[in-house]
Amino acid sequence: MLATTVTVRQILEQKGSTTHSVTPGVSVLDALAMMAKHDIGSVLVVENERLVGIFTERDYARKLVLKGLNSREAIVGDVMTPNVCTITPALAIDAVMNIMTENRFRHLPVVEHGRIVGIVTIGDVVKSIIDQQEKTISHLSNYIAGELTT
Repeated sequence: MLATTVTVRQILEQKGSTTHSVTPGVSVLDALAMMAKHDIGSVLVVENERLVGIFTERDYARKLVLKGLNSREAIVGDVMTPNVCTITPALAIDAVMNIMTENRFRHLPVVEHGRIVGIVTIGDVVKSIIDQQEKTISHLSNYIAGELTT
């Protein structure tokens, strides 16, 4: 039986490790412009090369729009999510899925030795799980057809 555990490192090797970040003092409008430019749902908030928060579409909707604040005047540091949960590249994708589900996260920064090395999204997790299932189905189909041995 085909049994592989996909890790965060493997996902980053496939998708790349590019991240986009802003400083806490950047206007919300500028952060949103960056997100739109790169077609992403979040930006990391970094100060002195240290992760201090994450700013997501959810932060924008709930902490700015619903409160009637102005995107030009508000700064990311006032509306970001601080104390960001991070994961390591060695973590298995099943564990990432559990963290995302339990905490209702859609974006998890990946940190190794104190450095940001990427970000994993719920889309990355779903794609990985679908890929794993397709491989298992193919393996089982080949086995049933007698094309594979155990």
